[in-house]
Amino acid sequence: MERMKKIWLLFAFLFLQVQNASALTIEITEGAEGALPVAVVPFGWSGPGKPLSQDVARIIADDLTRSGRFKTMPVADMLARPQSGDEVEFRDWKVLGMENLVVGQVRPNGPGGYMVRFQLFDVFKGEQLSGYNIPTTERDLRATAHQIADIIYEKLTGQRGAFATRIAYVTSIHKTGGESQVALKVADADGYSPQTIVTSKEPLMSPAWSPDGRRLAYVSFEKGQPSIYVQEVFTGRRQKVSSYKGINGAPAWSPDGRKLALTLSKDGGPDIYVLNLNRKTLTRLTTHYGIDTEPAWSPDGRYIIFTSDRGGKPQIYRVPSMGGKVKRMTYEGSYNARASYSPDGESITLVTRQGRDFRIGVLDLESGGLQVLSEGRLDESPSFAPNGGMVIYATKINGKGELAAVSVDGRVRQRLALQEGDVREPVWSPYTRKNRRNP
Repeated sequence: MERMKKIWLLFAFLFLQVQNASALTIEITEGAEGALPVAVVPFGWSGPGKPLSQDVARIIADDLTRSGRFKTMPVADMLARPQSGDEVEFRDWKVLGMENLVVGQVRPNGPGGYMVRFQLFDVFKGEQLSGYNIPTTERDLRATAHQIADIIYEKLTGQRGAFATRIAYVTSIHKTGGESQVALKVADADGYSPQTIVTSKEPLMSPAWSPDGRRLAYVSFEKGQPSIYVQEVFTGRRQKVSSYKGINGAPAWSPDGRKLALTLSKDGGPDIYVLNLNRKTLTRLTTHYGIDTEPAWSPDGRYIIFTSDRGGKPQIYRVPSMGGKVKRMTYEGSYNARASYSPDGESITLVTRQGRDFRIGVLDLESGGLQVLSEGRLDESPSFAPNGGMVIYATKINGKGELAAVSVDGRVRQRLALQEGDVREPVWSPYTRKNRRNP
């Protein structure tokens, strides 16, 4: 009886972490030293009538700025505003200390369409580094700007960009009378274009992206009992995939998208299971009197890591995804939980206790070295960006649930502030077919 009380107290604590908002404001709280100077000149408009509803150059500049790796020039400081390479006087930009320059134009391209052209230059060499003509529409202008920012980021850093990806998160607005409106939302990585996936008066938690970025798995208490649903992001169609007696929690997709690892207590205490979505079959991976929860797959699908208190305190363990011997992964500190793999499988991000505070860390799996990245009192729910360069997580600021992000080297920090409500449990989407590297 005492053990079951402990289990439900744990889940009750997790439920209290579920909260909401409507729009995000991104603030760079700490950028990398030596950020690369770059000028993104306002794009020209060659069509008739009023300018476009979206400022493509501004979106690109904002993306590069919030990465923390670039210092973009204010438009007011520009001596000229060229729209193509043949209009560029490189000496003007050298005088201003710019190392790279982005220019571009937008013109009509058929009914309801546009053609966006951009060019990226090395100012000191006077050479073009990249440039494309990208067809788009009014609706997709922001996505096109993010795509251009990704191309520029990769060209100048050697690392794939993640501006054209999305984030999912759980929000909650507390209404008069003590009632809460909880929602699962999806937004662009910069917080724009939020889309509500599902709303409820009961807790929603543990969102997880499918590998193709088309579906979300999550836990819902909408009928008083925790159940796991899989929902298509674009159509809204959903299916209840797990509703066993007791706990149904922490869904995690396999890399091939055919299975979910999850936490079930149907056979006693919480253990890790794998659900084959096509065959509707369950495979039990752990059998222990401790609490086993929060599974996450390795990128190659061979292993599942999870949180367990089987050693007395929450630590990270690993089990083969086909079943086998459990191995402990973390030893430093008295509390390590909520782990997930980096895209390259070489490290894991987790919540680690530092004194009285709960911080976000990254553990190098080869060396065993743990680097603490965040500085909050109650930081949780870390999730790698699909390029492995940043980790997004939930934190508390002045008692309010907000999102933050930090680079894996700890040098760049962002705060994603909400205009309304609280937000928890962020998870970064994978790359999809739309996140193509080149047009």
